[in-house]
Amino acid sequence: MATRKKILITGANGLLGQKLVQRLVEEGEVEVLATGRGECRLPGTGFKYLSLDIENEELVKTVLSVERPSIIIHGAAMTNVDTCELQKEACYRANVLATKYLVEGAEEIDAHFIFVSTDFIFEGNEGPLEESAVPNPVNFYGQTKLEGESILLKSKLKWAIARTVLVFGSAHDLSRSNIVLWVKESLESGKEIQVVDDQFRTPTLAEDLAEGCILIAKTGAAGIFHLSGPDFLTPYQMAQIIADFFGLDSSLIQRTDSLKFTQPAKRPLKTGFKIEKARKELGFEPKTFRAAIGILSKQIILARS
Repeated sequence: MATRKKILITGANGLLGQKLVQRLVEEGEVEVLATGRGECRLPGTGFKYLSLDIENEELVKTVLSVERPSIIIHGAAMTNVDTCELQKEACYRANVLATKYLVEGAEEIDAHFIFVSTDFIFEGNEGPLEESAVPNPVNFYGQTKLEGESILLKSKLKWAIARTVLVFGSAHDLSRSNIVLWVKESLESGKEIQVVDDQFRTPTLAEDLAEGCILIAKTGAAGIFHLSGPDFLTPYQMAQIIADFFGLDSSLIQRTDSLKFTQPAKRPLKTGFKIEKARKELGFEPKTFRAAIGILSKQIILARS
């Protein structure tokens, strides 16, 4: 990557955004422009922060024309699948219109645009999936992310789509839960938990997704990349691995299936990704689920000490 290129990150206050900013600042090779909704909630220094409502077309295009980033990593989105199903207008604004404004602004400055997408663009009848698999979303969240991809495909930009699966990790203030924390804390308190064994995913450590996005930026890669963890697991299998790692009572984990849960949004049953393309073209090497738990456990200890 050329010296002091500027990278603009949307959703910088979120889990992926935090990891991207932290890693890029540590490397020190680029100027980091972190943007997010409201005040900066990022720890540390070494970056510039701008409060940016990406649903405001005029503001988005003004910021891009003034700041002129070489690369944009668009990670901001409404991602709560059930909220998206219940609040479709808000979801459409956040995931489709905001992406449209950013892409149009990026076209004016010829930025390399990296769009973070999801396995939920797929129906979920088979998995793990390659980049060439045909999308067919079963919920509104997936529909909006697929529309975001479509905006990029039709643009004049140099673009990359980084699709990912079930991202987990530790925010610096432990403000976000995830499957590892939920299982660990439930079992530590002696609570029985119901965990589905009929959904398949390739769970992804947030640091690994950030690394994949940075590799796309560094190499100037274009096209679609599947970036996820290497292990194809059900949430029940994940819970068993978590219990084993922390030495907790796995008999408290009750196997169930998706039919037992009533949720506003339908979930695809079997997704997960094949990541050979990212390995070969980017040098992407994500952690196993067990190794990722080890990293997360150290972060939890540090955050609480």
